[in-house]
Amino acid sequence: MNCYRLTLLIKELLLTGLFCLLIPFTPVVHANPVILVMGDSLSAEYGLPRGAGWVKLLEVQLQKQASPWSVFNASISGETSSGGLNRLPALLESKKPGIVLLELGANDALRGLSLGQTTMNLRRMIELSKDSGAKVLLFGMQIPPNYGQQYTKQFKELYPALASKEGVALLPFFLAGVASNAELFQADNIHPNTAAQSILFKNVWGALAPYQKLLQVQ
Repeated sequence: MNCYRLTLLIKELLLTGLFCLLIPFTPVVHANPVILVMGDSLSAEYGLPRGAGWVKLLEVQLQKQASPWSVFNASISGETSSGGLNRLPALLESKKPGIVLLELGANDALRGLSLGQTTMNLRRMIELSKDSGAKVLLFGMQIPPNYGQQYTKQFKELYPALASKEGVALLPFFLAGVASNAELFQADNIHPNTAAQSILFKNVWGALAPYQKLLQVQ
């Protein structure tokens, strides 16, 4: 082999090697990326007209900005963190979401369930989502003070501590701007009404800021 052919061969091998090194860093964008919503009645349109909830408003916003992302709402009224954990693996497998919105835990507290168990369930849901390749947005929740000062405080602090430890985005308080206004609740004084949904959507949309560039990928 003469020097000229040897030089060409070396250049070819070097270029091939560089190309191979670049492959793992090339972002893969699915044709139909999905946002999976794992929530309870606050996200399942409990007591609301069909299509009036904040999840629908999220879909509309994505359509307005011509985003390729769609939303799959897997929320169930009365859902606990345990129920969500049981359902999540199958949903991750079938929907293959790029982002998981995790809005659970309030029903655990209302039933007086162990904070340790709630934390463990939410942590496992975050881990499963991350292992599947999805980004996670954890919704911070709070409960009324009549559940006891210590329990109420510990429950509130559960979410930021978990988000920090697991390195995921956090919506500090999902019901911010709603919880203190009785006019924004249904007759049961528990579930936000139709007028509150735009506020809840804005809370979620603002917390999705770390993923805005991802949502705009075409």
